[in-house]
Amino acid sequence: MTVYRSAPPPGDPGESTARLPPVQRRRRIRRRRVLAGGIGLTVLLLLATVILVSVYTDAGFSPDGTTPASSANGKVPAGVRDGGPVIDLTGGGEPRTYGMPARTIALTFDDGPDPQWTPKILDVLAKHRTPATFFVVGSQVARHPGIAQRIAREGHELGGHTFTHPDLAELPEWRREMENSQTQLAIANATGRSTSLMRPPYSSFADALTDKDWQTVQAVGAQGYLTVLDTMDSEDWKRPGAGAIVRNLTPKDTAGHIALLHDAGGDRSQTVAALDRLIPQLRKRGYRFSTVSAAIGGPVNPPAADDAVWRGRALVWTVGVADAVLAVLWALLITAGGLIVIRTLILFLFAWRHSRHRRDPDWSWGLPVTAPVTIVVPAFNEEKTIGPAVRSLARSAHPGVEVLVVDDGSTDGTAEVVRRLGLGNVRVVRIPNGGKANALNAGVALSRNDLIVMVDADTVVEPDAVHRLVQPLADPAVGAVAGNVKVANRRGLIGKWQHIEYVIGFNLDRRLYDTFGCIPTIPGALGAFRRTALTESGGLSTGTLAEDTDLTIAIHRAGWRVVYEESAKAWTEAPATARQLWRQRYRWSYGTMQAMWKHRGAVRDRGPSGRFGRRGLLFIALFSVLLPLLAPLVDLMAVYGLLFLDREITVIGWLTMLVVQVLTAVLAFRLDREPLRPLWSLPLQQIVYRQVMYLVLLHSAVAAVTGRRLKWQTIDRTGDLSSAPVPGR
Repeated sequence: MTVYRSAPPPGDPGESTARLPPVQRRRRIRRRRVLAGGIGLTVLLLLATVILVSVYTDAGFSPDGTTPASSANGKVPAGVRDGGPVIDLTGGGEPRTYGMPARTIALTFDDGPDPQWTPKILDVLAKHRTPATFFVVGSQVARHPGIAQRIAREGHELGGHTFTHPDLAELPEWRREMENSQTQLAIANATGRSTSLMRPPYSSFADALTDKDWQTVQAVGAQGYLTVLDTMDSEDWKRPGAGAIVRNLTPKDTAGHIALLHDAGGDRSQTVAALDRLIPQLRKRGYRFSTVSAAIGGPVNPPAADDAVWRGRALVWTVGVADAVLAVLWALLITAGGLIVIRTLILFLFAWRHSRHRRDPDWSWGLPVTAPVTIVVPAFNEEKTIGPAVRSLARSAHPGVEVLVVDDGSTDGTAEVVRRLGLGNVRVVRIPNGGKANALNAGVALSRNDLIVMVDADTVVEPDAVHRLVQPLADPAVGAVAGNVKVANRRGLIGKWQHIEYVIGFNLDRRLYDTFGCIPTIPGALGAFRRTALTESGGLSTGTLAEDTDLTIAIHRAGWRVVYEESAKAWTEAPATARQLWRQRYRWSYGTMQAMWKHRGAVRDRGPSGRFGRRGLLFIALFSVLLPLLAPLVDLMAVYGLLFLDREITVIGWLTMLVVQVLTAVLAFRLDREPLRPLWSLPLQQIVYRQVMYLVLLHSAVAAVTGRRLKWQTIDRTGDLSSAPVPGR
């Protein structure tokens, strides 16, 4: 598709900018570019930040006791190894330890609060009127503040168990400080209280402390916390059965103990059942139950400072937003996957049937169309490509072909190249530069025939392409026909990727759209029209940048059928560099959105206009805008999964999507009778090219939302039509 420059059309939002002095106009355009780019960059940064927050707060962990530790303990003081389970280093002097009074049990629960199991454990404790201490994970408190409130309200104690449950011994000092302080803030937000207790994840008995563990205990003490270990491990993380848990927590003597259990981290039904049996049994043996702080004579969750409560609210809000955004991303990923699967199934079903139907020996549009045709070729600075294009058109096999080249104010030798061809059925008219739509309208007005074919100046056609293209016009209900456009310069990687895109994304989709009677775009590179259809639809509009899509929708709304003729083939020069590709697709995406917005009223119309509005616009919105915007989520979440989730499942999921794309590509290439060799680059296209197209679409959407005026831009031509069957070359 040829891209032009032009002044903004009358009434266009860019008109006021065009009338400004050059310096002011450049400043305003620069400001709008900065705004659009800034908004896009801000969105990406916020998204990255949210994902990082979600990764941080949702870090998976294994239950306490499952992480092996080293055995070196030479730096651990003997008094600590042989002392009680509560270690006090808050004074900065010699460590002090505390044990439980005789026949006193402190039930402690790690890793919660959990929305399923913590309430059940609280119900058992309430049933037996038994206090307990819950060492909570801060991120879980942020997500389930109501459960933390219930813990405090029912007389239990809350202690810290870090914010994300990491191994503190492996963290730098700043991260250890953050883990504990954020947990404190989460507790303050949920309950209005603070805690002086902290249990490091993966800790055990005092005599099992290693040198690394001791460094952690020292760091925790320096932050003002008491380190709480345990003396009896239920080993409920092994799920050994309720009976085994009860036996593990039954003292062998009359000493006091701190019992370790879990209220999160997996199925805790055995813990709940064991607890309901354990409490009555120990009470019969004369044991009493207490929180840790009450047993050692300390305050139980004193009130938190006001600033801690407010900072806790900000923290919880951040976690909530991050969780919500990540949930939306997963929902969008599922939506994207669903759209890909639905589109693939529909394509396989309807595109294959469409192709077989058209290739049936008995298939015919009607009596052969032999009426004369005017081929309108708009051209702006197309000196490098206009010669082969016009030569291929003039030598078309269709009888009575007239080629009308509309030179849209070119500043190079475009018109002279055409004149030097010396072809009798070719005319050249020169008009002031006014844009592609204006040039096409001028060509239609100057044409001598009722059948009009529009071809871009960088496109060559096969000898029988024009004749095949106009055959569907034998049906009086057909007002326009889309041709089969192929990439001519496909030798480089960018060319191969565009070739794949044209075959799959354009030509295969047109078969689908043709089946449903809602082809959204007749390509500017090759399309046929009845003059009556052009007149009734109002001709080509200068109000949008995708004049071909705008015109096609208008023809649908006027009540005409638009069909696809796959046997009419044209070869066009695609952008040869990434910059040129970006500029072209940016204009296409922006123009498509303009056309959709312009014709949005069709959704409420009756008759042909309403049918297209409710069907065609839906297809365009789903498969031309929404799906391309969402498709990169497959790759984004794949990276997320590789880094933070199950890698095997992530790889299988991504490869499944790739297989779907490969199958679709094979179908498209077989239907178009193209060799499969270029498909070796398809995986790389999915990784690189798809992201570029996503950024183009995102940039276009931001520009549309911010009201930025996108001007026509020239695309540099190389004249490379290496794959095209150019007559006489």
